[in-house]
Amino acid sequence: MKHKIVVKVQISCGKCRTKAMKIAAVESGVSSVQIEGENKDHVVVVGDEVDSVSLTRSLRKKVGYATLLSVEQVKETKTEPEATKVEEDNAAAASISSFHTIQHPEAPIVCCHVVHDQTPDNCSIL
Repeated sequence: MKHKIVVKVQISCGKCRTKAMKIAAVESGVSSVQIEGENKDHVVVVGDEVDSVSLTRSLRKKVGYATLLSVEQVKETKTEPEATKVEEDNAAAASISSFHTIQHPEAPIVCCHVVHDQTPDNCSIL
């Protein structure tokens, strides 16, 4: 499920916008990052299983004041015809069957025995 997360960030310059976008893009599961709003102070993140709390926390740490405005679910629209899906499935099946695997033999088992001398020398200083 994709989520759309909107975070209001205190952005004063272009460098801060770039920094905020880089921080948001590094989060796991993010598919797109945009800057929106009247003052270009809203960071909009869309992605699968994006943790909104950790995103806001990392923006607060590295950029400054950040407030989580909204988290909403994005509805996906299906615009692809079914013919292209069938072609993609056939191409994927053909590419999967072309892989060859090589099985290496297992390493031999080696046993070691420690031999102790039953009559040690009487000299304790070597």
